[in-house]
Amino acid sequence: MFKGIEFTHSGFFWLLLAIPFLIFWYALKHKQQNADLSVSSLDGLRGQSDIWGWLKHFLFVLRIGAIALIVIALARPQTVDISTKTKTTRGIDIVMAIDVSASMLAKDLKPSRLEALKNVASRFIKRRPNDRIGLVEYAGESYTRTPVTSDKSIVLSSMQDIKYNNIITGGTAIGMGLATAVNRIKDSKAKSKIIILLTDGVNNSGFIDPKTASELAVEYGIKTYTVGLGSNGMALSPVGLNNGVFQYARVQVEIDEVLLKEIAEETGGKYFRATDNKKLEAIYEEIDRLEKTEIEEFKYYNYEEKFRPFVLWALGLLIFEFLIRHSILRSFV
Repeated sequence: MFKGIEFTHSGFFWLLLAIPFLIFWYALKHKQQNADLSVSSLDGLRGQSDIWGWLKHFLFVLRIGAIALIVIALARPQTVDISTKTKTTRGIDIVMAIDVSASMLAKDLKPSRLEALKNVASRFIKRRPNDRIGLVEYAGESYTRTPVTSDKSIVLSSMQDIKYNNIITGGTAIGMGLATAVNRIKDSKAKSKIIILLTDGVNNSGFIDPKTASELAVEYGIKTYTVGLGSNGMALSPVGLNNGVFQYARVQVEIDEVLLKEIAEETGGKYFRATDNKKLEAIYEEIDRLEKTEIEEFKYYNYEEKFRPFVLWALGLLIFEFLIRHSILRSFV
């Protein structure tokens, strides 16, 4: 009966404590009003007095029921229908600049650096439903793989299609990768613009200096998070091709952490080092926490008052009690 009903003025329920006292007062008064009468036989009165006595008590029960219903009505029962609407008040545009040089096929992360990155980055993308994301690939050169878009299915599909190819000039052009990412996002109207730049090497190619690219990022207010990918020491990495198949050997991991730290610091970002799969996952989770899209939630409350049925039932009981008292029991009450 009361499922889904809230009581705005629940303090009125304290009035229900008066009901036991009313019952006690009624019983005491009824006892005082009844006089003892001694007769030789009750055979002629048996059955009749009991009916009228119960009817008199029934009147009191009706009145008590009416009082309880009035108290419930005073507590103001109502149902509340809550609907919500969310609005993105601060969108974020993100460009992920990914190193796709041959060294990204190294197996110090499982199954390889590139595949580990694709898996972690895809989960990151899925956690950003309100943001626009684009992808940039770079090795010795750089190009835009996916423009900044809100269509996550396109971004995720492009992410899974990323692989090493020999079409792009070999090497690692960090400056060009960052500059291309800046170019894709610089004209964005988003309140917040960030680049996640990932590499596993040193800048040894390209015609744009990384520091020049970072200055461009600063000019356009673009924060850059840099990630150095690779274990410490030696890693099983590709060293050559034999009949189109990569040959692997243990190679010293070299990441220009000084440069990556400078880029991050100058642009207001942060540098991370991912030496294994778990650390790579933790890095993207931290970036996800640091760059939260502001969501404004509106709640709409629709109140429906439910006190009227209780008032009507109470009024009905009182009218019923009045009619019985002044009709059937008129000569007895």
